[in-house]
Amino acid sequence: MSPLDGVKILDFSHALAGPYATLLLSDYGADVYKLEAPGGSDMGRGWGPPFVGPESAFFLGLNRGKRGIAIDLKRPEGIDLCLRLLDKMDVMIENFRPGTMDRLGLGYRAVRARNPRLVYCSISGYGQTGPSRDDAAMDLIVQCSSGLISVTGTEDGEVARCGYSVADVTAGLFSVVGILMALRAREKTGEGQFVDISMQDCMVSTMTSNFMYYLASGVVPGPLGTGFSTIAPYRVFDASDRGFSVAVGSEKLWTAFCAAIGRPDLERHPDFADNRRRCANRAALERELNAVFATGTADEWLERLKLAGIPAVPVRHLADVASHPQSAAREMFPEIAHPTGGPQRVTGPPIKLSATPGQTPTASSPAPGEHSLAVLAELLGMSTQAAEDLVGAGVVSAAE
Repeated sequence: MSPLDGVKILDFSHALAGPYATLLLSDYGADVYKLEAPGGSDMGRGWGPPFVGPESAFFLGLNRGKRGIAIDLKRPEGIDLCLRLLDKMDVMIENFRPGTMDRLGLGYRAVRARNPRLVYCSISGYGQTGPSRDDAAMDLIVQCSSGLISVTGTEDGEVARCGYSVADVTAGLFSVVGILMALRAREKTGEGQFVDISMQDCMVSTMTSNFMYYLASGVVPGPLGTGFSTIAPYRVFDASDRGFSVAVGSEKLWTAFCAAIGRPDLERHPDFADNRRRCANRAALERELNAVFATGTADEWLERLKLAGIPAVPVRHLADVASHPQSAAREMFPEIAHPTGGPQRVTGPPIKLSATPGQTPTASSPAPGEHSLAVLAELLGMSTQAAEDLVGAGVVSAAE
């Protein structure tokens, strides 16, 4: 048994934020029906290289395990078909610009009138209200609009995009939280509700510590490289051969750290005796530590720091992580069988539940309309002839 067994989700989303949300929900047992236009309309299908078979690895990683249906939303018959499917659903998710679903006749009010138990989740750049509501947004744009890029980059002030699409993925995570909360509320009230997810709101929330630094001090922070404004030492240092990270987050760790690196004199130095003073004198402290760490290899320092209980790890590349024994023990890179691309490793479910664990990924991502006929029969009781008539009329497409 999986925790979301029996939950049915009609997924209108594309690209990253919505597909990541439904990927997680699918991994924990929900039945996710990925709806695209005939021929496939998710822009993520073409975001490559690399490609696995005809589709991008990007698309495969986000849409494995879902069932693909293809309906033409420009046709009244297609809209009617979607409404009939939504009558059978627990959750709907979309990430078009605000107002798009209303114009199609698939907005929340129209759908709720037919299925008041439905949880309807809309993801957008800035939410359904406010002066920025209709502004176009993608991950990079929201990294800038939320202030993230202003604190991400080198210490000399050069800003940098986060190395993964953090605004999209964060919105996907909050969508899952919102959907699960709404499903929980439905158990008590019997009714669904509208879940309004703003990528920018999500980023502001996850940057609480950054904003509190500004709100409490009035100081506008800038990028600190690998450092952190309220803890020191806390950054990547260079050993004689490569970089490694150190995080000294308490006075107890500071005492152990000074002993481990052979500099007990630093512990009670008037400039470094507590975290407040270490942060105020960060540059001087880091000069001292850089000189120390340059005298040995990263492995030598990491061994000493590990024995002392200091959080420290080398700067790993993705290949290091994918081959690491910890990743194998946690089953984070399972292998699936792609119908045309052969065996392919993907990322696995991150939440480990003891009684109702997630499913080990086995199924690939769907071809456009791969499951259209089967889904129409299963959910709507549609005959083969009726479904084939819709295919012949161009309202529905089905994979060959």
